[in-house]
Amino acid sequence: MTLSTHQTGAGIERVGVAGSGIMGTGIAELCAKSGLDVRVAVFSEASLVSAPRRLAASLERGVARGKLTAPERDAALARVSFTRDLADLADRQLVIEAVKEDEQLKLELFATLDKTVEDPDAILATNTSSIPVVRLAAATRRPGQVLGIHFFNPVPALPLVELVSSVLTEERVGERALVFVRDTLGKKPIASPDRAGFLVNALLFPYLLSAIRMVESGLASAEVVDQGMEQGCAHPMGPLRLADLIGLDTTVSIARAMYEEFKEPLYAPPPLLLRMVEGGLLGKKSGRGFHTYT
Repeated sequence: MTLSTHQTGAGIERVGVAGSGIMGTGIAELCAKSGLDVRVAVFSEASLVSAPRRLAASLERGVARGKLTAPERDAALARVSFTRDLADLADRQLVIEAVKEDEQLKLELFATLDKTVEDPDAILATNTSSIPVVRLAAATRRPGQVLGIHFFNPVPALPLVELVSSVLTEERVGERALVFVRDTLGKKPIASPDRAGFLVNALLFPYLLSAIRMVESGLASAEVVDQGMEQGCAHPMGPLRLADLIGLDTTVSIARAMYEEFKEPLYAPPPLLLRMVEGGLLGKKSGRGFHTYT
């Protein structure tokens, strides 16, 4: 896939999102604000309540910050529906998987989506942070129509999107996804290799894990490490606060996937990180990680 195409119009108007966590609702919000018909599949009754609330709260913050008008907020909300039945994604032209970073869960979901989505030209995309796309594509009967569309958190705010074509992805599918991300969503796509961690996380995670090892060894506190990188290197967020934002459980999953692929010690999750996750300290989403959140 090349990023130099000037093709216009991806022909995608109906988008499905499988998963309703922070990333799933962020993707749904972005698509809705781009004028698309969005249907979000959730996986629990509780999520049928919490996901719409999360979406509405995010849009309301956009209004409060002057980035959206009230009518734009209302129009975006009206474009999004929620369902517990994956069969309701049957008419979608693009489905983006955004469930937790669990390979078996994603494989089962892609196998189901392959049987559910009726459009023979539909794109099945994954928002995985670390799992090679070709593994997920192999769970379907249309591996040429599977690719990675990897957004970053918070989805509505961060401009970059990694586009990851596997060795099986058809070129026309990659080009269509590129046009969709660039022209319809207004994001800045880059082509990333189909390997664990892709491009951004392959660079980012050795840094995050090194910061955790520094805290683990007692060389410095999380607060001091973060201050050093924020105030000494002009990073908008220190590495421990960033790991908390990503989610420490997700950080473990990504680190394990990269270590499994490359067997390099710099990718191995430190024992302190493993113990924190085992203890339920997952970062911002649980209220406590390397920092405490209220």
